[in-house]
Amino acid sequence: MPGPGAQPGRLPIGVSIGTIRAEPAWWLSAARRLDEAGYAGLWAWDHFLGRGDRRVPVVECWTILTAAAAVTRGAMLGSFVLNVMNRHPAVVARMASTFQAVSGGRLVLGIGIGGHPAEHRAFGIPFPDVPERVDRLEEAVAVIRALWTGGPVTRPSPFYPLEDASAVPVPDPVPRVVIGGQTTPGARLAARIGDGWTTFEGPFGRQLPVYLEALEAAGRRREDQLVLVGVESDTIADNARTLVPWITAPRDQWERLHELGADGAVLTARTEADVVGLLEAAGRW
Repeated sequence: MPGPGAQPGRLPIGVSIGTIRAEPAWWLSAARRLDEAGYAGLWAWDHFLGRGDRRVPVVECWTILTAAAAVTRGAMLGSFVLNVMNRHPAVVARMASTFQAVSGGRLVLGIGIGGHPAEHRAFGIPFPDVPERVDRLEEAVAVIRALWTGGPVTRPSPFYPLEDASAVPVPDPVPRVVIGGQTTPGARLAARIGDGWTTFEGPFGRQLPVYLEALEAAGRRREDQLVLVGVESDTIADNARTLVPWITAPRDQWERLHELGADGAVLTARTEADVVGLLEAAGRW
């Protein structure tokens, strides 16, 4: 992958394997095959319910990523992206430390403010307004980073106070924290607190100047950041059509996105047909 997080010999493309309408055995099979094909990263959505039919199977993000660490060897593994409201950040920090050891240092922690209120109502998870979720995200990242020093850590917080908290083992290496943000405030937040930024292809061109300006204002260097652009559509059929150019001419599509300023692409595979197409694309690379 060009830029930060480069992995020699791997495609500068990751795959977000859909967790909704998916079964664990299929997800892990897809992860293993895509890893063997040389994709740079494997990512999982952080959802508990489908957006339409709530009875469809849903694979849980952290559990499946941990299982994937045992059946893959080279790809980075990460959340695309973790919902800050779903888990206390101290718990995330502890899970991430163990995951980093199990995976051989392959974790990238993607995290954002979430956006599926029906899911929150169903499970009784708080879903405050956007400004509070943004504040929680900023504070959560600070808590996670503090605990990744090993501690002990004592820090006040309106949301996540810590008192003499230790967290051993310290993750090695410390995972990158990539902030998901589709809006102007999201791009600015990622520039200020993240090790990288991820957004989707639509808003990327509009928000990249905002992100770069905010990086400069914060005294941070672009070359230290990991910018990932997601490529997906909302439905199974639309997603299959979106993947066609990436399957038929993957290098051309990557060069187009890279020239716009991306360090990596993250394609979405919702079905077995999507996975098979991406395996074929790797052979064309």
